[in-house]
Amino acid sequence: MADWVLHVDMDQFIAAVEVLRRPELDGRPVIVGGRGDPTERAVVSTASYEARAFGIGSGMPLKIAARKAPEDAVFLPVDHEAYGIASGEVMAALRALPDVVVEILGWDECFLGVSTDDPEGVARAAQAAVLDATELHCSVGIGDNKVRAKIATEFGKPGGIFRLTAENWFEVMGTKPTRDLWGIGSKVQKRLAAHGIATVRDLADADEQTLIAEFGPRMGVWYHGLGSGLGPRVVDDTPWVARSHSREMTYQENLTTPEQVESAVRELAGQAFDDCATEGRTVVRAHLKVRYAPFETKTSGRKLPAPTVDRDEFVAAALALASALDAEREVRLLGVRAEMTMPDAAADVERTPVRGRI
Repeated sequence: MADWVLHVDMDQFIAAVEVLRRPELDGRPVIVGGRGDPTERAVVSTASYEARAFGIGSGMPLKIAARKAPEDAVFLPVDHEAYGIASGEVMAALRALPDVVVEILGWDECFLGVSTDDPEGVARAAQAAVLDATELHCSVGIGDNKVRAKIATEFGKPGGIFRLTAENWFEVMGTKPTRDLWGIGSKVQKRLAAHGIATVRDLADADEQTLIAEFGPRMGVWYHGLGSGLGPRVVDDTPWVARSHSREMTYQENLTTPEQVESAVRELAGQAFDDCATEGRTVVRAHLKVRYAPFETKTSGRKLPAPTVDRDEFVAAALALASALDAEREVRLLGVRAEMTMPDAAADVERTPVRGRI
């Protein structure tokens, strides 16, 4: 028997949970975000496939989504508790499968590790188990490592199964843009393009030393390997441990004075630190995110002199970052992230690199 990695990804998860609660919305464009009011400043958390047909997607400001949406579109508020409950039911159903290791990636996706001669059979069993337990549908990517399994899922959506391995990697992915690789965003894509690297095949054939010079010894090697679909194979069911806690706020009215910004940063920093304190872990770094009006985002960070459990010390570090903001520009969003020391056991767990966020 061979070892396989399966990536299970719920189809339009948040929107699907909402439709389950409101069957009358089935088939209509559903947009979930913020408090469900498209006149307020907030972004789309998810959109149903019917809404996506109109160019509406995650991360889009609700006001823009409202301009794109048809008359019968429905805007709903985010309900974290409901999605958390549904996610728990999904993962419980998958854990009940025989001889399967489950590594959770988020609310709506996970890896399955399995030894079998019939990975498609396991994928179908996973889909049936989730559907039976939750009435929700999922897609499954099958790979010989995590990278290929994760990317394979996109070819199976919605509700399908797709296998991507070393054998068909370049046939399927060779001519795709580098942006289609897991872990490569628009900024990295542009930096690769500056070196004449536009496709997955280009990346695989690129000079590794060029990539190391551009991205550093760790990420340069990683990106080069992505071109060939290389990645970790071991599915680890060790419970996920947060590296940080963050608090973020989009303001309905722009903050226009340094005093308003300072007060807001102080509040967000205190909340983020308190989230860390509930875990009894020390904080080692402060990060600040600002979105100036109309929509330019910048981030900054600083390492604390030493790991701390002092709330005031962390808040002071966040305020120091805020002091460097442009006082002449109006602010529409602020976020503060507190990065923590990792427990020894969790620090030893190697995870696949993914794009970060505050």
